[in-house]
Parts: sequence; C-alpha cells; structure tokens
Amino acid sequence: MALISLDDIRFGYPGQPPILDGASLALAEGQRLSLVGANGAGKSTLLLIALGLQRPNAGTVTAFGVPRRAEADFHEVRRRVGLVFQDADDQLFCPTVAEDVAFGPLNLGKSRDEALALVDRVLDDLDLRHLRDRVTYKLSGGEKRLVTLATVLAMEPEVLLLDEPTNALDQKNEARLVEILQALPQAILLVSHDPAFRQQIAPDASRLEAGRIVPG
Repeated sequence: MALISLDDIRFGYPGQPPILDGASLALAEGQRLSLVGANGAGKSTLLLIALGLQRPNAGTVTAFGVPRRAEADFHEVRRRVGLVFQDADDQLFCPTVAEDVAFGPLNLGKSRDEALALVDRVLDDLDLRHLRDRVTYKLSGGEKRLVTLATVLAMEPEVLLLDEPTNALDQKNEARLVEILQALPQAILLVSHDPAFRQQIAPDASRLEAGRIVPG
C-alpha cells in the first residue's frame, strides 16, 4: 500500500494555464523518491496538494489508505507527514529555536516537559544543541535550514516531504544534512535541483513534465 498516492491531479492558478494536468504519483513505505522537473513545473505545488495545503481542481489524494477530500481529512495527514518548506522563513516564527522546535509537539498535545525533552533529543541528534536558545531570526541561512528540519523531526513523522532542502547550505552543512537524512527511517519525497544530493538521498526519480509524471 502506498503511504501517499496522488491520482490524476489537475491544478491551475486563476487566470493561468494548468501546471498539473493529470499528474499521478505514489510513495511507498520506505521508498525514497526524487521529483524532478523544470522551474515552475509544479513540483512544490504537488507537495502542498499532498498535505491539503493547496486543493486540486480535480483528482484524488489518498494518504495511508484513506481518500482525503475535506480540510478535516488532512489533519491526520499533517500529523504523520512532515514538510520542509523551500524557504526556511516560512516555517520558523517563534522567538527562539527551542520554541520553534517545541511548537509542533505542543500542538500534538504533548506536555511542556515532553515537548522540551523532544527538543533536546532532536537537537542532540542533529548536533544543533548549541543553537537551542538562539534567537531564530538571527541565525544564518544554513542554520535556519537545519532548524526547520529539526522542527519537522520533532513531530515524529512517518513521511518526509523535502522541498529544496539544500537551499542556503554551505558545503559543511550540506554534508551534515546528507548524513542526517541517510540515517533516517522515513520514506522521503524529495524536490531538489542538485543531482549529486538527489543521488545520495533519493536516487529513484520521477519527472514532472507538461503537467504529468513521467519516468525520471
């Protein structure tokens, strides 16, 4: 059974030609898949549709074996699927790193002590404990990118959707990200312009072309 299945997805922004015109994609348990395609092909839009953050004009989203249509249907999906946005500033909004990482677990009903224990564990796992009490907006671009991953992993997701996760990373931090992602057990759907990074994280690929998914 596919963890996430997108079937015959069609989507266009108002007043523009459709960017998705029958796109179908499935991600299986343990699978690591790259989604490639030209800028503006609709890759990021497809990730948002998988989480119900953007609604298709037609087509079916199925997650964990259940068709998802209404907003309420996607609440469970967002608890079980973590999205690392292309722009870290879209994901970080609390005063400190610890508060940003604790935000998701607190929203899932964890106690403050449980959330803070998760914060420490995730930051230790990512070798980011030194950033714990830093003011988020003062972090470097690379530090923000790694902290966004920490905020997602603190939710303990079963699936990771990664949208250009190497944005703003220098060589050292990119190598650290590769090491982290290779050690994770989750299924991954990756959007990245970097072929070397894709090869290390999700070598199987599908291509989004003219609104449809074709073999990569």
